[in-house]
Amino acid sequence: MTTTTIQTPPLPAGRTLRLGFSRIGYEVRAYFRRGDGVFFTFLFPLVFLAIFSVAFSTSSFGKDAAGNTVTAADYYLPGMLAAGLLLSGLQSMSIDIAGEKSDGTLKRLGGSPLPVFSYFIGKIGQVLVTGVLQAALLILVAGVVFRVTLPTDPAKWLTFVWVFLLGVTTCAVLGIALSSLPRTGKSATAVIIPITLILQFISGVYLPFSQLPSWLQNTASLFPLKWLAQGMRSVFLPDSFKAVEQGGSWNLSGILVATVIWLVVGLVLCRVTFRWIRKDS
Repeated sequence: MTTTTIQTPPLPAGRTLRLGFSRIGYEVRAYFRRGDGVFFTFLFPLVFLAIFSVAFSTSSFGKDAAGNTVTAADYYLPGMLAAGLLLSGLQSMSIDIAGEKSDGTLKRLGGSPLPVFSYFIGKIGQVLVTGVLQAALLILVAGVVFRVTLPTDPAKWLTFVWVFLLGVTTCAVLGIALSSLPRTGKSATAVIIPITLILQFISGVYLPFSQLPSWLQNTASLFPLKWLAQGMRSVFLPDSFKAVEQGGSWNLSGILVATVIWLVVGLVLCRVTFRWIRKDS
C-alpha cells in the first residue's frame, strides 16, 4: 500500500495577514484569562514600582536641573517599563509557546491551514497590545499616584516610542526563539524565569547600574535589557543622570544598534529552531 502525503498549498499573502491579525484578538483574550500569567508579567512591574516607591519614599536619588528631588518613583519608573518589555515579551512568550508545544496545541495548529507567519503575527501582536496597556498603566499610576513628573519635550516621547516598539518586538521574537529551550511545558517556568530575573538584576532595573562592578556592567551590555533600561532612563530621568551611564552619555545610537542586532539574532533563531512539533517528541 502506498501512502500519499497531501501538501497544503501556501495561502495568498493577504489571507495570511488577515489570519494573523485575527489571531491577535484571540491571543489577547487568552492572555488575560490566565490569572497567574497576568500577575507575574502584566502587573509585576507595577507591583514593584509601588513597593520601591513606598519603601524608599523618604530617600533622594538626586536632583534635576531645577533642584527638585528625584524620588524613588521617578528613578524606578524607567526600569519597570524596561522590565515590562522583558516580562510581557520574552518571559510570557517563551513560557506560553513551550506550554502549547507540550499540550499539543502547536501540533494541532501544524495540521491546520494556519501559516507559521500568521501564528507569529498573532503572538507578536498580543505582546504589542499587552505591552502598550502595561506601559500606559505604569505611566498613569506613576504620574497620578506617585506624582512623577513626566517629560514635556516631544523629542523625549519620540525616543520612548521607538525604544518601546523596538524593544517589545525584539523581546517577543527572542521569546519565540527561547521557547525551544524548555523540554516540557512544566519545566518552562523553572528554565525561563531565572534567566529573566538575572537579566533584571544586572541590567539596572532593580539596582543602580552605575554601582555595579565594571565587569558586570560589561556583561549586561551583551544583552538587550541593559540597553532598553538605558533608553527608558534617557526619557524619564533628568539629563544630568547620563553622566553616570557607561561612556557618560545616553548613547541612543548604541541602544538602536544593540537592539536591532538582537532583533536579527532572534529572527534567525526563530527560523532555525521553531517547529510545530519538537524533533524529540
